[in-house]
Amino acid sequence: MQKIIFKGAILTLCLTLAACSLPRGAALQSEILKGSEAEVPEFAVYAVNKEFLPIAARWPETGASRHSWVPASAGPSNRIIMAGDTIELIVWDSEENSLLASPGQKSVPLQRLTVSADGSVFIPYLERVEVAGKTPERAREEIQNRLTEVTPAAQVQLALTSGRRNAVSIVGGVNAPGTYPMPDRNYSVLDLISQGGGVSAALQNPQISLQRGGHVYKTSVAQLYAKPNFNTRLRGGDKVILQSDDRYFLSLGATGSESLFPFTKDMISAMDAVSIIGGLSDTRADPKGILILREYGSRAVSADQSRGPSNERVVFTMDLTTADGLFSARKFWINPGDLVLATESPITKVQTIFSLVGGAFGLAKSAGNL
Repeated sequence: MQKIIFKGAILTLCLTLAACSLPRGAALQSEILKGSEAEVPEFAVYAVNKEFLPIAARWPETGASRHSWVPASAGPSNRIIMAGDTIELIVWDSEENSLLASPGQKSVPLQRLTVSADGSVFIPYLERVEVAGKTPERAREEIQNRLTEVTPAAQVQLALTSGRRNAVSIVGGVNAPGTYPMPDRNYSVLDLISQGGGVSAALQNPQISLQRGGHVYKTSVAQLYAKPNFNTRLRGGDKVILQSDDRYFLSLGATGSESLFPFTKDMISAMDAVSIIGGLSDTRADPKGILILREYGSRAVSADQSRGPSNERVVFTMDLTTADGLFSARKFWINPGDLVLATESPITKVQTIFSLVGGAFGLAKSAGNL
């Protein structure tokens, strides 16, 4: 009789514990979504399926600022002299009584002539000569033609050193950052990256920023490689920066890993995200309860579902046990800052209860043998 009472007491204790909130690693889907049933819903819920995908595609993106990129365009095939450049002249003169050369000299060097803001340089006997906007060869010919009015036998050599307005900089993300003179006006972004030693292998999904005239243009290196019209030609003074993609999403719940994950490519689908986080826990996760939590700005909220969500806080639900759910997860795009939550399977709680009950009977049996 005492054994029966003891077994009953243990069983009652286990059932009481089972009725309480059992320790779990993640919430059930029903627990997460119950806030949407309030009179004033705390958030909106949308099931991700074939019918919903074109609607979601029209909604505003969240989590990252958008930047445009400068399309490629052709430029002059030769270098162009610009203000801030430096030219060096060597004037050859074979006349006996040359105005430029000293007795016994055949040449006169004129070094470090900086092109002024108005595009001209000062040359003795010629005063100011307009050179900006011309190729080095064209400028040399004009200087020589004007010098022959002073000394008919003069011949001119010209060397150009690019100033900052005729050079571009690549700040980081390559093996040899620095400032490089542009050899011509067809010098492109990929030319600069190549001259800088190529993209650093340490960058995660490398992004490229082009700073020009107070504006910032951005795209990914993958897009730069894939689209020839993105290989824009550079202008003097441009600054290029390469850095890792700073976008990320988070994962919680019954997943392979609970952490913050950087974007490994430009666009990540929900199925990509599940793979990146290490999949779902075989023993804990509910494949019918994969949730994507996202916050929209107040201006994105709309009563018209085709234009935006009905609430700033949105939960997208996915069922990975159906073909439609699996296909749709491959076409539903993760936004920066999204939270991927794998909810706990209800079966896990039942298994825990049975484990407690089974353990109770084992304990009672052991006690009965005492």
